[in-house]
Amino acid sequence: MAEPKSAPLTAELYDYVLAHNPPLEPALQELADVTRERFPDAAGMLSAPEQAALLAFLVRLIGARQVVEVGTFTGFATLAMARALPADGTLTACDVSEEWTAYGRDAWAKAGVADRIRLRIAPALETLRAMPTEPHLDLVYLDADKGGYIAYWEELVPRLRPGGLLVADNVLYHGEVTDPAATGPALAIREFNDHVLEDARTDAVLLAVADGVTLARKRYPRAPRSAAAAAPQQPPPRRPTAGGGRGPLTATADSSFTVSWWPSGQTAGADDSAIGRSSSKVVPQGRQRYS
Repeated sequence: MAEPKSAPLTAELYDYVLAHNPPLEPALQELADVTRERFPDAAGMLSAPEQAALLAFLVRLIGARQVVEVGTFTGFATLAMARALPADGTLTACDVSEEWTAYGRDAWAKAGVADRIRLRIAPALETLRAMPTEPHLDLVYLDADKGGYIAYWEELVPRLRPGGLLVADNVLYHGEVTDPAATGPALAIREFNDHVLEDARTDAVLLAVADGVTLARKRYPRAPRSAAAAAPQQPPPRRPTAGGGRGPLTATADSSFTVSWWPSGQTAGADDSAIGRSSSKVVPQGRQRYS
């Protein structure tokens, strides 16, 4: 069993992490406070402050303009992402609760980003299936009912542009994913994690951030390679100098190169091959550096 390298996340260390992340903007802090006050039993569904910072960072990092959120609650993560969008960006937020999202509507309006957010109160699968089927989404945040994760994934991945990101929350599910006898949401997350791992359409990493976050990037389609493109390309030969240097690079059958070196003060001549053999290196193709 692998030994964890991460430090135990004590309350003191967590405060340090938050202190070295971008602080919550007043509108975000107010919405988080209101959510905990009005819905104390459900406040655990709020995304963590460091997740809000991460989502905003990712939106800016990839220049996202089309974002989808599945599972909005009171709109905390929605607000973080909308604030990071450009003025012409659009975030489609999917939820089934008018009561919870009403607090989000107020916060979005106060923050001046309501025009970037399209709230859809309906089962998320209905909303997703009504979207254009061609790849057009830049970023997706998945934080809804765990039993629906695989179905949401299958609707979203085809609509995600190559290079686009899908971020899934709660992929450790309070640590219960390690239990082979898991049931309910924990079992659903175990199955989702396995599904993502086996999906050849994406590259994904599972990170121990908050309750576990998966970042999945949709791969670019591979274009068919022509015979000419498939042929190994040999770099141009390099000649040594009077001060010593490198000789020609010779391709070998295993796609490596033999690099010949001459001692300082010698130049290439009739005995090049003998000298080269005595001081040659084999360098894997693609790792050779040219000066």
